[in-house]
Amino acid sequence: TKSSDSLPWLFYKDGVRELTFARGFDTEELAKLLDILQRVRKASPDEDDLLTLLWQGDFAYLRYRYVDMSVDPTTPLGEGGERLADSQIDTRKLAEEAVAEGEEGEESSTSSGVVNMADFDATLYFLDEKEIEYIQSEVRREYEVDLRQNVIALLFDIFEQQADPTIRDEVAAILDSFMLHMLSASQFHNVAYFIRESAVASQRAIDIVPGQRDRLAQIPARLSAPEALTQLLQSMDEAQSLPSQAELLELFEQLRGSALATVFDWLGRLQNPKLRPLLEQAASRLAAQSTADLVKLVSSPTRNIALEAIRRSGGLRTPAAVAPIAKVLESGDAELRAAAVDALAEIGTTTALQALERGVDDEEREVRIAAIRALLAKGHRAVLPRLDAIVKGRAIREADLSEKMAAFEAYGSLCGNGGVAALDQMLNGKSLFGRREDAELRACAAVALGRIGTPDAQAALRQAANEKDVVVRNAVARALRGPAT
Repeated sequence: TKSSDSLPWLFYKDGVRELTFARGFDTEELAKLLDILQRVRKASPDEDDLLTLLWQGDFAYLRYRYVDMSVDPTTPLGEGGERLADSQIDTRKLAEEAVAEGEEGEESSTSSGVVNMADFDATLYFLDEKEIEYIQSEVRREYEVDLRQNVIALLFDIFEQQADPTIRDEVAAILDSFMLHMLSASQFHNVAYFIRESAVASQRAIDIVPGQRDRLAQIPARLSAPEALTQLLQSMDEAQSLPSQAELLELFEQLRGSALATVFDWLGRLQNPKLRPLLEQAASRLAAQSTADLVKLVSSPTRNIALEAIRRSGGLRTPAAVAPIAKVLESGDAELRAAAVDALAEIGTTTALQALERGVDDEEREVRIAAIRALLAKGHRAVLPRLDAIVKGRAIREADLSEKMAAFEAYGSLCGNGGVAALDQMLNGKSLFGRREDAELRACAAVALGRIGTPDAQAALRQAANEKDVVVRNAVARALRGPAT
């Protein structure tokens, strides 16, 4: 019968031709089959058919055979010419048959529905070596691309285009946290890019309110603040590996002059020797960009900061720093005064050399010698009255040989023929009681006469050529040969 209530017809119309029940079906899966049959009887045309439900049931103790004339004709046939269901196809056996036929060199005819993977072996080598290398290099390049800058650019684009203050505040908060993340990861190149883009976005954003513009504009200032920069430098000082010099310099180029004090202070207490050259160069670049802040730091109450500021001012030859450096030369400690002498000499302007003259009378020997030699190197004749007083004074007689030589060499180089008489008296003259000056002073006078080099000076030297004292005699001989020897 073909009644809709007929169980055979229910199986037949959906292509099921045979059912096989294994031991255990009645206890394990009979209820599941009856439930499926009940659903099929009540199902609408749009719902799943019996074959689909049997497949979904995933029976372990039930086997079925069905015929489906709509499937691909390559589906294997059963013994009666009917097409086998998937559950009846032994794919392993078919694959073994295909391999056996391939080894015999025959084309597969009985297993045309099975794909032979050997047919695709050639596709492994369809690219030549250059193409493979190119693909590999592009894959590596893609994985090595730092996406942080893309994220930064995207966030700033949103900030510029979205005029809603709420959105901009949210983006600004994300940017702040993102900058902290990059700093902690030592991504200084990206931080520098971030700061540059923040300055651009603060000027280019549409309908931006003053508070939002200030928030972006103050990013470099916040990073340059002592608290933030101190934490950054401390983390680098304690780190095992350091960023590249290029990244560090790129970051410091974005800082403000307020960062100079912190950088100078840390230069005096670094523990990581690898960080010092990086920070030294970064400090020089930052000082060159912020000379006004550099000049202010010369008068810093913190000694390390003042010392670095004096040295950097001299290295940059900053005329604006002459006045504060001159004050340091008057009242600073010995090391600061020595640094002030070097800085004024490097600046070398007339005002700087005039301030340097005070160093000739400094209470510290090293400062006096440095000042005299610096003025001599600059040929500053205005210091001659001070040198004249030193050479003819009593204090020079108590000085050590280095200071005597420095004073007399400078005096002889600057005084000209007008100083011959005084030097001749020191070299050849005698006191009222027939006593001469000590040998060191006479030797220094001979050196000064040799620096003068005029005929009168040469005559005074020849007069002492046969001096019995070996120190004086050798000094005279060298002076007669000229200052070049």
